[in-house]
Amino acid sequence: MAQLVDKAKGFVADKVARVQKPEAELSDLSVQNVGRGGATLAGRVDVRNPYSHSIPICEVSYSLKSAGREVASGTMPDPGSLTAGDTTRLDIPVKVPYDFLVSLARDAGRDWDIDYEMRVGLTVDLPILGNFTLPLTKSGELKLPTLTDIF
Repeated sequence: MAQLVDKAKGFVADKVARVQKPEAELSDLSVQNVGRGGATLAGRVDVRNPYSHSIPICEVSYSLKSAGREVASGTMPDPGSLTAGDTTRLDIPVKVPYDFLVSLARDAGRDWDIDYEMRVGLTVDLPILGNFTLPLTKSGELKLPTLTDIF
């Protein structure tokens, strides 16, 4: 009996592993707004839904690190759903407090950019499987505007 149960578990695990899952890419991080309280950065995530029906997004969690320290983290509960058979773009607003912007200025002063690592967990509700989290990570440099870019 135990062998039969083990074979059934193996069969189900194999079938679940072959189920198509949404694919996501963290494509960009840009400065959205700068104010007295800090800056708001926009993380852009493109998610491809392989199914012929929409998939609800349960939650988007994020963490932004720079210079080895966590700058900001948080969650976006219930940001909508993924369009059926298409790519959905999600913009994740990341609020960076003003006091941390001052410490980032030291890094920016050397090469006029901010090195970062952004981690995003996109949790969707898949049929049969239930909640499934797509982990995304992107490292890069956020180029700061120069005077010639402004004028």
